Amino acid sequence: MLNAALIAGHFPLGIALSGGSDSTALLVLAVDAFGCSNVQAVTIDHGLRREAALEAQAAADLCAALGVRHDTVTLTLKDGSSLQARARDARYDALCEWALSRQIGAIALGHTRDDVAETFLMRLARGSGVDGLAQMPERFERLGTCFLRPLLQTSRCDLQAVLKTRGIAWSTDPSNKDPRFARVQMREA
Repeated sequence: MLNAALIAGHFPLGIALSGGSDSTALLVLAVDAFGCSNVQAVTIDHGLRREAALEAQAAADLCAALGVRHDTVTLTLKDGSSLQARARDARYDALCEWALSRQIGAIALGHTRDDVAETFLMRLARGSGVDGLAQMPERFERLGTCFLRPLLQTSRCDLQAVLKTRGIAWSTDPSNKDPRFARVQMREA
């Protein structure tokens, strides 16, 4: 499930922990593979939903139970056009600042095989050329921070099964079902 070889040598490892099933399973698998002393987590609250603060607290509580250092970074975004793109940019900027402040070796993201398929369909629908249809990379840099995607070969269902087996709950962001957003439309397709 977890591509541990991709992570090797990037310690301490940061986990971008939204509280959803993918990132929650990533946290649990990383702690299993590398121990809690090699893992730190951060939750980004975009300030767009009241429930997000409760979800961030649930993520912090899970980290405390696992013995993992956790931080919550709160952003202030306004609703409006290109919301998901603006939120993504602000989230990556905040993750980079956090990594720098904590001397994090790399940040692992919980993107799965399902995300690869959704992204491919979104790019295809936009008329991307061959280069634009390439799979999301396992590793990339932004603002000097290394980002890793160690779950690209794993399905969301498999990750949820891991969490169910261990009795670990996860949050569900209602925007993941909002048909206004292109990714949701592709997920439904």
